[in-house]
Amino acid sequence: MTYHAGHYDVIVIGAGHAGVEAGLASARMGAKTLMLSLNLDMVAFMPCNPSIGGPAKGIVVREIDALGGEMAKVIDRNYIQMRMLNTGKGPAVQALRAQADKPMYIKDMKQILEDQENLTLRQGMVNELIVEDEVVKGVITETKAAYSAETVIVTTGTFMRGKVLMGDLEYESGPNNQRASIKLSENLEELGFELTRFKTGTPPRVNSHTIDYSKTEIQPGDDEPQHFSYETTEGITEQIPCWLTYTNEFTHEVIQDNLQLSAMYSGMKRGTGPRYCPSIEDKIVRFNDKPRHQIFLEPEGRDTEEVYVQGLSTSLPESVQHEMVKRVPGLENAEIMRAGYAIEYDAVVPTQLWPTLETKKISGLFTAGQINGTSGYEEAAAQGIMSGINAAAKVLGRDPVILDRSQAYIGVLIDDLVTKGTNEPYRLLTSRAEYRLLLRHDNADMRLTEIGHGLGLIPEARYEKFVEKKRLVEEEKKRLGKIVVKPSEAVNEIMTEASGAPLKEAVKAYDLLKRPELTYVHVDRMIESAENLPEDVKEQVGIQIKYEGYIKKANDQVARMLKMEDKKIPEDIDYDQISGIATEAIEKLKKVRPLSVGQASRISGVNPADVSILLVYIEQGNIARVAN
Repeated sequence: MTYHAGHYDVIVIGAGHAGVEAGLASARMGAKTLMLSLNLDMVAFMPCNPSIGGPAKGIVVREIDALGGEMAKVIDRNYIQMRMLNTGKGPAVQALRAQADKPMYIKDMKQILEDQENLTLRQGMVNELIVEDEVVKGVITETKAAYSAETVIVTTGTFMRGKVLMGDLEYESGPNNQRASIKLSENLEELGFELTRFKTGTPPRVNSHTIDYSKTEIQPGDDEPQHFSYETTEGITEQIPCWLTYTNEFTHEVIQDNLQLSAMYSGMKRGTGPRYCPSIEDKIVRFNDKPRHQIFLEPEGRDTEEVYVQGLSTSLPESVQHEMVKRVPGLENAEIMRAGYAIEYDAVVPTQLWPTLETKKISGLFTAGQINGTSGYEEAAAQGIMSGINAAAKVLGRDPVILDRSQAYIGVLIDDLVTKGTNEPYRLLTSRAEYRLLLRHDNADMRLTEIGHGLGLIPEARYEKFVEKKRLVEEEKKRLGKIVVKPSEAVNEIMTEASGAPLKEAVKAYDLLKRPELTYVHVDRMIESAENLPEDVKEQVGIQIKYEGYIKKANDQVARMLKMEDKKIPEDIDYDQISGIATEAIEKLKKVRPLSVGQASRISGVNPADVSILLVYIEQGNIARVAN
């Protein structure tokens, strides 16, 4: 017999990286929010690698921060190492990556949740959704507590029917030997949702005291570490290095000899694994011409001796893992503290979602994170903040927020999921973005702070600083456009230092900055320097001027794309009545139900001819609609 345990505007199921951002966003927008977690000691837990950021992912963390999320601020307070990646390349692919102090990250995030107004944090296993007439009404826990709500966000990560695989060992479990969520998965199937089965995995963790670091290569953090959050002003000076080593022929021999014992290759595994994060068994099989593979030794925190053996993800039996680890230089005497394992889990086929992350089948029900087929903490957090924003907006009678592909990597991520779906755990890559020159690490605030402020997620003081930054950037660009730099001995010394040709005629400082060999610092030394100009303003001015032509070209492409996005498609359009569209395209259009012609054009199986016919049909205005 159930009992009524309370009413909320938004209920968030799960307190992982998607759940915490969803709960915080909805609560901060003024929605009364309940967050239910299987285990309150596992809030924002990192079951896999102890890091935040990386290519594309690091930019997503900046975007979450620009919208008013929490991940960036928490990692800035709890990293053991910070590095800017791809500094030798252009700004479009540069991104931060931080090694996290895992225990401190959890402690910090849990405290934030506990202190958040409008947010109730509670431990409980949700077994069932309350649904009436295809509208969600609340949830029921295993203890028979019935919570009613206007909206529900499911952020269950890899817990739904989770199954750990290690050699021939197989048992129901979520990550890190936590309980799996079985009945909720079954309930979603009963409600008519199509589920798929995915897999991920982790490597062993070893005791730092048993590693011979003299046989490895040190990987230090940056001397002057940068920050993820625009609010962070001071970095952590005492950083801890990571270490690099490699597998070899002896490591590979152990794996090859025991390949039939791996859950992945013995036939036990049924879920699809991530192509971009393969197990060591997969690497040996797929890349058998490679004599070695990189292994990064990543400390998991300041107050623990556990070291994450990045690159050695495996589902081999524990006995084989001991033998395999000892064949890696520096790990000959290493003691495994936690064995690696693979984990299978249920995920929702994401084409069943609108771009708001609300399900098409049940009104008021949202899903976010790995349940939607993604991999990674950053992708989860990105979906979390958007689902929280849109769930709260639905309750509060506000317009939904949908970021397009030119605004944010978050927009690319969600559009890819709901439009194309995914047949493997989805990972964000810079190559997935058509407009990556516009979606840079440095300008996430310029792209998204206005939106975050409009939602009430960016405090007024922070917004005023942002407005001032924009003003300073524009003023400095105007100033450089007025200053003329004339050839001189001092100027040409700087040109030579920058490996540029000597200046032979006068040129405006603005145009001089466009030269590939010169930076803002070089040009600033040639002219009267602007007083007290913040470094982030200088960076923004330098990038905006240097890449002005490329940015304009990208913006022109975006303008053409947005014209297609403006061509809206009625939700209840009857595609069967449109003559000339291919049968496969009709099936895909009926399944995805795109909201615009632009979205329709990105559906796999819908070709340009189909899009042209659809566009003409919509412009004629005589639209047949599906009878309800």
